[in-house]
Amino acid sequence: MATKKRCSVRLLVFGASLRDGSMNDRLASLAAAVVEEKGGSVERASMKDFECPPYDLDVEVSKGLPAGAQALHDKLVATDGFMIASPEYNASMPGILKNTIDWVSRFRPQPFNGKQAFLMAASPSMTGGKIGLWSLRQPLEHLGARVYPDMFALAQAHHAFDASGRIADSKLQNWFETTIECFIDLVEASKHYPHLKKQWVEFLGERPDEETTRVEMGETAAAV
Repeated sequence: MATKKRCSVRLLVFGASLRDGSMNDRLASLAAAVVEEKGGSVERASMKDFECPPYDLDVEVSKGLPAGAQALHDKLVATDGFMIASPEYNASMPGILKNTIDWVSRFRPQPFNGKQAFLMAASPSMTGGKIGLWSLRQPLEHLGARVYPDMFALAQAHHAFDASGRIADSKLQNWFETTIECFIDLVEASKHYPHLKKQWVEFLGERPDEETTRVEMGETAAAV
């Protein structure tokens, strides 16, 4: 249990694999349990909840944003931060995750801006999927998410979990827990304590205009 009383912190936690019982879904479940042990609350989800067709502007114009993108948007808006356990596919993130991020970025205002994020991975490899996490940081940081500097990568994950779903190596389990606790502390501070205004600018053209530029002003968290 948490050793101190927290102000309210609610986190979205999901694994980015579609496979039932995947290593990353197991890691997401463990992360959700740690968040609750440390005094936070959890909105648990699955990548299947956010599945979208391949991004196509013609589809967006004719049919609007898909249900999977709407679901992720709504959960991001309703929470204080998010945690993703992402597999590594060919030294990058899963295509389905990038595709969903692309769809969700089309909302106005787009909901990644200003959100605290924690990235983790589980992989049979010796690097634990960390190379893929670096590719995942790029679009999230571009969209204004505050991606936590410390990422957790669980190597040889097919042998790493014990029967209770925890990490069998006690030192690794402790590192996992303390890193998440530090992340929750940051989310709590961002939400409940004094902060600065934030401006997110996406400028993609030679001159600022509606087609190439988005500017969103706001606060990083609700004022005390």
